[in-house]
Amino acid sequence: MLTGGPYQSPGLQRTLHRLHIGRSCALSCSSMLPAWRPARRKHSGAARSISACQAAGVAEAEKVEESEVFRTNDGVIEPVDDDEAEVDFLGESTSGNLRFVQRVKSEGIVNVLGLQQLDDIVTIPYRELKASQQALMKGLKVSPQYPKGRANRAIFCSRTLNLRSIQAIGYDMDYTLVHYDVDAWEGKAFKYMLQNLQSMGCPIEGLHFDPTLVTRGLIVDQERGNLVKADRFGHVKRSMHGTHMMSTGEIREAYGRELVNLRNETRWTFLNTLFSVSEAVMYMQAIVHTLLAGEQMVDRLDQGALPRQDFSNSYTSLYKLVQKALYRTHVEGQLKGDIIQDPASYVELDPDMAKTLLDQRQAGKVLMLITNSDYHYTNKMMSFAYNRFMPPGSTWRDLFDMVIVQARKPEFFNSKMSLYEVVTEDGLMRPAMDARKDGSLYCGGGAAMVERALGLNGDEILYVGDHIYTDAALAKLNFRWRTCLIVRELEEEVDALVAGQLHRNKLKELMNKKDLVGDLFNQLRVRRQRSTVRQPDHSTKEDAELEDTLGHMLMVLDQLDSLIGPMLEQDGQTFNRYWGYLSRAGLNDKSQFTRQIEKYADIYTSRVANFLRYTPYMYFRSPSQSLAHDRHFYGLEENKNGSTDADGTD
Repeated sequence: MLTGGPYQSPGLQRTLHRLHIGRSCALSCSSMLPAWRPARRKHSGAARSISACQAAGVAEAEKVEESEVFRTNDGVIEPVDDDEAEVDFLGESTSGNLRFVQRVKSEGIVNVLGLQQLDDIVTIPYRELKASQQALMKGLKVSPQYPKGRANRAIFCSRTLNLRSIQAIGYDMDYTLVHYDVDAWEGKAFKYMLQNLQSMGCPIEGLHFDPTLVTRGLIVDQERGNLVKADRFGHVKRSMHGTHMMSTGEIREAYGRELVNLRNETRWTFLNTLFSVSEAVMYMQAIVHTLLAGEQMVDRLDQGALPRQDFSNSYTSLYKLVQKALYRTHVEGQLKGDIIQDPASYVELDPDMAKTLLDQRQAGKVLMLITNSDYHYTNKMMSFAYNRFMPPGSTWRDLFDMVIVQARKPEFFNSKMSLYEVVTEDGLMRPAMDARKDGSLYCGGGAAMVERALGLNGDEILYVGDHIYTDAALAKLNFRWRTCLIVRELEEEVDALVAGQLHRNKLKELMNKKDLVGDLFNQLRVRRQRSTVRQPDHSTKEDAELEDTLGHMLMVLDQLDSLIGPMLEQDGQTFNRYWGYLSRAGLNDKSQFTRQIEKYADIYTSRVANFLRYTPYMYFRSPSQSLAHDRHFYGLEENKNGSTDADGTD
């Protein structure tokens, strides 16, 4: 046994790990298993031979797992094991739930949350139960799900997810585990893009970084040179040509009822992540932004001022030129080199991130880091963002059972690539046949390899990332993994929705008034038509009064239109003055971005640290979705004041 003396140093443990003595083995054999190391749930599918030392580590983990078995006056309680799990009434696995295995008859008597009999849970008012819950949490000094007034830090559920049954959680790094100051990061990217464009012979005078010009979830129309915001059906609701916001009439003339088709990638480019901001800002400014002596980009092309080998007279080729400049910024390492030198200027620290991951490990979750970034950059960013918040003697590497760098997503979820193990601190690699969940560091590989290494598949794995396509969509479509999308803008979005609530209520009231007046106007219009058909040459006093009434009502409708139009344009300006709310397209419909979230993300939130307030045992349930035909059954009909409580038909 390696015990005592120098064998207890964390440095030696990492050395043993690099020599491919399994981490659990090294720690177990040296009696150095940290107090915060988690229990490891037994995976029935992970049948592979292990050494005696590894077996000792597994036995130690199972011993810790038994701490969740306890006896009460009502019987013995233990977790539901994987091979005994069933499916609950919402279709979720019961794996990880607690259950009675030796229930003592207590005749339904309880003493918790103000209940005395089990049947009391049916009759107790919800508000009374809520008050009892809050009092108990306060008495036990348990933090609430999120601090009072911080609803913007909530986790939102699109599809029911039992976190207790999730056995492994994979994380992306950039804008997920490590969040950057968007203005600083994208501003620096924009600067290097300008330099690259200039080196390719493009005039750059007058171009500047304006982060308000673009939001995530917009769509680039390469054919027309427009940036558009579409609703969930693909109808264009707002559009910008260059830096000019198009009017409703211009949008109708350009698109009519044409739908945005994201499958046509040669024309439409969906801005999936915050990394897209600088690229889109550059493109929109490059289209019509005044350059030099007032000539536009296309004019400069006609005059021979642009490189024809890279640029033809089309918006598509201009977009490709901008993409090329951004690609060089990332591939040549200009941007990441600056960030490595001065991470404090770009990385936003959050001590709750490390606490969240430690809680998940304590709960028996297998944690993985799967990132497209290289090892040197990953190590620098994770060390800066996490090591200061870790328990003494441990580093960010101790958070993960598996680390995969240069994963090359989306290929990671599409095909199997060669797998290499990183064996030295300076990044030396050697080929590997398969991965191990012992904290090792790998390069490449694929999702199928991860499933084999863990002995898990499908909805036993949750993947968390910020990219709808490469992180959420492919993990779900190709492997049926559960997914969580990180949308940092949600915090600002929720705050903006609260700030704009009075505006939206007033706007809805005006639109309801228009419906009320408009319905009567239409009835009177039909009545006049019928009267004219029956007696075409006959005019009565009643007809004249009807026509006067129609005229007055028409003036009222015109007045309402004059108020509603500008208010619709102003809706959401508290979030972005050009595009409005991230989640909305128009007053009553969801944006295409929201549709993609609902389609591919089971849950979504602004940051990983929000899991800390929900615990690793949370059961997320999606809210009921009202439809056009059932909205009146949910109290949306006229209220006591006589106005309609309309909330759209989402």
